[in-house]
Amino acid sequence: MPTKKTVQLSHGGGGKEMNQLITDIFFKAFNNPILASQEDAAKLNMCGHIAFTTDSFTVSPLFFAGGDIGKLAVAGTVNDLAMMAAQPEYLSCSFIIEEGFAIDDLKTIVNSMAEELHKSGARIVCGDTKVVPKGCADGLFINTSGVGRILNPDISARNLQIGDAIIVSRDIGRHGAAILMARDGLTLESSLCSDCDTLWPIVEQLLAANIKIHAMRDATRGGMSAVLNEWAIASNVGITVDEASIPVCDEVKGLCELFGFEPYDLANEGTFLLSVPKEIAVGAIEVMQRYGHCEQAAIIGYVTDNHAGKVILNTPWGSSRYLDLPQGELLPRIC
Repeated sequence: MPTKKTVQLSHGGGGKEMNQLITDIFFKAFNNPILASQEDAAKLNMCGHIAFTTDSFTVSPLFFAGGDIGKLAVAGTVNDLAMMAAQPEYLSCSFIIEEGFAIDDLKTIVNSMAEELHKSGARIVCGDTKVVPKGCADGLFINTSGVGRILNPDISARNLQIGDAIIVSRDIGRHGAAILMARDGLTLESSLCSDCDTLWPIVEQLLAANIKIHAMRDATRGGMSAVLNEWAIASNVGITVDEASIPVCDEVKGLCELFGFEPYDLANEGTFLLSVPKEIAVGAIEVMQRYGHCEQAAIIGYVTDNHAGKVILNTPWGSSRYLDLPQGELLPRIC
């Protein structure tokens, strides 16, 4: 293992120290034949329709209840592929590390990534490491890109149909609330943790059960509100949701009341929305609950031909209002 306890500029210099860092940490955790070839580019064998995505992760703090930046980086990219009904196969991974970053923390993050990869079967097959002087980055930034084979090419934000049921996989707002607690040092008596998790195993079960999915999206930045508004605009339909049907845990409700947020706007990292034909919605939920550990999956609303391009929220008190796109930056650096 690297002899120094922190990352030095020499670890990014292309010499002996960099080779040792990459070999003893990254290659050890992500070992597979493609990566082990150590070529300038990975040689991939793929056919059919391919999904390709990329994302960068700057979450603060790097460690939070329910995960860390490494788990988040893998889950986030794999989930982007999964939402396109693409089986995750290959990922790239680039690290920008600040001089002085603890080697032990880097090992923990890399091992967390390796553990998360096992959930989808995806492999990191290429990457890059850069070390910048102290003060030029906030500890560690990660970029991941992913490719996967699309198993259902018909899933799209433009494919919502009038009468579709809108399903949410679990309670919302956990990731944003967990980051808020960690960042502000709140010491509330709470077991709240992020929902950060890989969604491919759930999606794989839905596809295997031949559930007809019109649209699917993980509710990350902007939360549920952003996804529903993007769908309504892209498909030129109206969406009506019932507030009483939306699962929100008590801890998230409490934090939203304390800070003046709405749970519908808070980020999630392991929660997704589906639009499916109304007549099969209950069957979809049964699959999710039985095979995907989505015990809280629920129908929260329907696609309508009223108020095209808008989302209507029905309250428990019999009133209705527009559920608009979130405005401004509620909580920067959540992912």
